[in-house]
Amino acid sequence: MQTSTIEIRNVAGTEAALGWADGHTIVIDRPQGRAGGLGLGFNGAQLLGLTIGGCFANDLRYVAANAGLKIKDIGIEVEVTLQGEPLIATNAAMRVSVQMEDGSDAADLIRRTSEISMAMNSLNRGISVTLND
Repeated sequence: MQTSTIEIRNVAGTEAALGWADGHTIVIDRPQGRAGGLGLGFNGAQLLGLTIGGCFANDLRYVAANAGLKIKDIGIEVEVTLQGEPLIATNAAMRVSVQMEDGSDAADLIRRTSEISMAMNSLNRGISVTLND
């Protein structure tokens, strides 16, 4: 079993937050004028989309490397749909384009990646989130 710990702390003098893990940081905030937000960073829906698309991009590289394939270019667009009260993500639609170095069709690589993608499969299977003291 692997674990990854992510920490979030308030940014002094703002109502934004800074998240970090393994020496990498990201700013988290709400849109300008919403609940004290200054638009300094990504909101939750954007972070969710980045998680899905970013993980898929990394996983494309893993699957390609394991198969001895070389990727020239990756393009991913994720649209997150939010609904309800409380507001929740009800759908995420992802469009993926991959150009291979040798010009071959990437459809099989994309399909194989969808079978192993951590974020995509975790969400599709209903990850449990618990609140610990």
